[in-house]
Amino acid sequence: MIHYTKFLCKNNNADWITFVHGAGGSSTIWYKQIKYFSRNYNLLLLDLRGHGKSKSILLNPFKKKYTFNSITNDILEVLDAEKIKKSHFVGISLGTILIRNFAEQNSKRVKSLIMGGAIMKLNLRSKILMFLGNSTKSILPYMWIYRLLAFIIMPNKNHKESRLLFVNEAKKLYQKEFKKWFQLTTELVPLLKFFRQIEISIPTYYIMGDQDYMFLPSVREVVKNHKRSMLFVIPNCGHVVNVDKPNTFNSKMFEFMSKSN
Repeated sequence: MIHYTKFLCKNNNADWITFVHGAGGSSTIWYKQIKYFSRNYNLLLLDLRGHGKSKSILLNPFKKKYTFNSITNDILEVLDAEKIKKSHFVGISLGTILIRNFAEQNSKRVKSLIMGGAIMKLNLRSKILMFLGNSTKSILPYMWIYRLLAFIIMPNKNHKESRLLFVNEAKKLYQKEFKKWFQLTTELVPLLKFFRQIEISIPTYYIMGDQDYMFLPSVREVVKNHKRSMLFVIPNCGHVVNVDKPNTFNSKMFEFMSKSN
């Protein structure tokens, strides 16, 4: 089972929030959310396979290839172990794909979805980046590729904290682990197309930075067509909204979840 951390609220009837980080990160990226939300909610912070404290955990050796479904099942395994029947889910970047996939397969376990820096479509630039990454992942050191990706996705001076946080966390990965995660890109295009075309019946809140130029345009289009989805755009903010603008992110997320109860 992957590693996870719990923060329990004093209120025995409090709802759960499950936090899912992006590729190359770990549960430490939520440090600006823990104090704020633990006053009213039970928190479950996951380290995805190969990341954070899950890095040293031996998973099924017969399932070497990573898929979105296998990683989604990791999340389900933790919820079952902790007997969490239902939870709000918060994802950042690639974590938004995982929580949406989780909701497709386990809708009765999800109260709401909060999608921070959501990825709903790959534009031409991101497709080129994925192609270059796949072409060179066996040749170049993975940190060269990751630093380039981080800089292109989070290029501005005010994105520096987010960029360094993810780069420093990514340093803890192995080359082999990075290559396994990068293989997921082959599933991305059809999966994201499905997400855009088929609206989920669960209340969904997209929180995006106005400087998230690679992913914001497609999210705007999705929200136009999905009636149960809402969008809030944070000014002067990049891709990793929970780190760039934590106060705004926390307050808007809290407001949304309060209405979803």
